[in-house]
Amino acid sequence: MPDGPIELRTDVAHPARMYDYFLGGKDYYDADRAAAEQALQNFPAVRVTAKTNREFMRHATRYLVGQGIRQFLDIGTGIPTEPNLHQIAQGEAPESRVVYVDNDPIVLAHARALLVSSAEGRTAYVQADAADPAAILAAPELADTLDLSQPVAISLMAVLHFVPGDVYDVVARLMAAMPSGSYLAMSHVTTEFDDSERDPEGMGRLLQVYRDRGIPVRPRTREEVSRFFDGLELVEPGVELIHRWRNGGIDHPPSHDKQVSLYGAVGRKP
Repeated sequence: MPDGPIELRTDVAHPARMYDYFLGGKDYYDADRAAAEQALQNFPAVRVTAKTNREFMRHATRYLVGQGIRQFLDIGTGIPTEPNLHQIAQGEAPESRVVYVDNDPIVLAHARALLVSSAEGRTAYVQADAADPAAILAAPELADTLDLSQPVAISLMAVLHFVPGDVYDVVARLMAAMPSGSYLAMSHVTTEFDDSERDPEGMGRLLQVYRDRGIPVRPRTREEVSRFFDGLELVEPGVELIHRWRNGGIDHPPSHDKQVSLYGAVGRKP
């Protein structure tokens, strides 16, 4: 991890700190709280969205451990909110190894919480941007923790919609560095369930709060999310709303779809 003082831009809202606010955390500043409160006014269901995304991360991680995966690369980690991915994975398989990646200095400030591993496993933290796969893959912390000759699950939960540039190339480069049998697990925001761009209850109104504060955000359709899995074997049921992905037959009302508005999927590299 980087040495020296950590520079926190507390005067500018950051999506990771807003997410922490939505989840009921305490690691945010006035700018984050103000933006998050505006988001709640525009899209009151945002707390449901955030909590459902955490549930999907836990669900997907347990599935991957069940498939024999013991190595995880979690990009866009966010502020530690228990249980973290390594706690889920190591709770099922104590020998699991996890590398966390984030570009927010406040996550670095809390990295010690992410580095408390089981005795049999290992965790590490990389300070890097999701838009820079070369920096992630070249990080010594990754090389010291993960064996890239063995399958790795890359986790990209609710992060790619905040990443500018060619995100399909980012994912392709990450997966190209992983061996056969590796997985991609991700969730991604959509506005497909908004009635219109001016839907008073729609996700689009929430995303505008981010844009108004200089945070780029790009929703994608089911078809666009499916493109991330080109060349991979999609796990059933494919790209699905995260509360409907392998949910054990729970019958959610259609109104819940708009409240969540996140697609999720898991794919295996053949």
